[in-house]
Amino acid sequence: MTLTAGESDEAADLADASETRAFTIGVAQHGQRLDRALAVLVPEFSRSYLQQLIEAGAVRLQGGRAATKPSMTVHAGEVGEIELKPTPQSQAFRPEPMDLRVVHEDDQLRVIDKPAGLVVHPAPGHWSGTLLNGLLALDPKAVLLPRAGIVHRLDRDTSGLMVVARTRATMDALVALIAAREVTRQYIAMAHRPWEGAAARHVDAPIGRDPRNRLRMAVVDLERHAGKTARTLIERLDSGDKGCIVRCTLETGRTHQIRVHMASIGHPLVGDATYGGLPAAGVTRQALHAYRLAFEHPVTKAAMTFHSPLPPDLAAGAQEWGLDYNRA
Repeated sequence: MTLTAGESDEAADLADASETRAFTIGVAQHGQRLDRALAVLVPEFSRSYLQQLIEAGAVRLQGGRAATKPSMTVHAGEVGEIELKPTPQSQAFRPEPMDLRVVHEDDQLRVIDKPAGLVVHPAPGHWSGTLLNGLLALDPKAVLLPRAGIVHRLDRDTSGLMVVARTRATMDALVALIAAREVTRQYIAMAHRPWEGAAARHVDAPIGRDPRNRLRMAVVDLERHAGKTARTLIERLDSGDKGCIVRCTLETGRTHQIRVHMASIGHPLVGDATYGGLPAAGVTRQALHAYRLAFEHPVTKAAMTFHSPLPPDLAAGAQEWGLDYNRA
């Protein structure tokens, strides 16, 4: 396993900086692979980079014994240490104060109204200025959680509601709720072309990497290409000569799901150049907003429902096209 060119450059720049960190294998990591366990215990480093450190002899267990196989099994109570060197990813795991709109907060979770343009998690090209950085500044304890408590994502140019965990137990519970489809996530989208046919359409079409362009997703034939089932309920709110405005309810949570499904039925989102949309009505980003989020609180069991008004750019765009989105 080798570093990428970018990682190699950064590793050379930071070669003299290192930290030896002690760790103890917890009950939750008992029986897991070493690399998987360390990915939880040292969350600011990627699992692939931790694998490289293991193979390089940077991980030692009791008695100074080097652990050089990422696949070795670990057991609760085992102690060891790992020599860490900074990478772009680990350096990105830093608090950065930012003006986040928090619509709900308690001891267990927060609900954030994310603006368009904010990247959720650090990635190549976006090692700072992300929602994760803002969450770390908002709550120093978030550093103890994988991904600072982020349990689902919105694309950079998608605006709207996200729930973020503040404790590990709540994070695990929210992940389970999402997997069980017990978190309702609804979006408003503005799309090209007038809506025709029934007011509601249930799109059940698998999504995977586009075999012709690996940088985007596509509806795929699972017998020929890798992918996962994907289901979206799309309901017309209004339609005009230039386009339509719809409500989309996710039944699964695949990458770019609404964008791909809307394009697949002939209604690419306004401003979504990746999937065939064009800027229109003053909207230059993908016209998608997560306006409603509902779930049962993992601890109090109270029914939680949140709404976010349509952002000014999408509201103005809908008005210019004469579309009424208030039926959502």
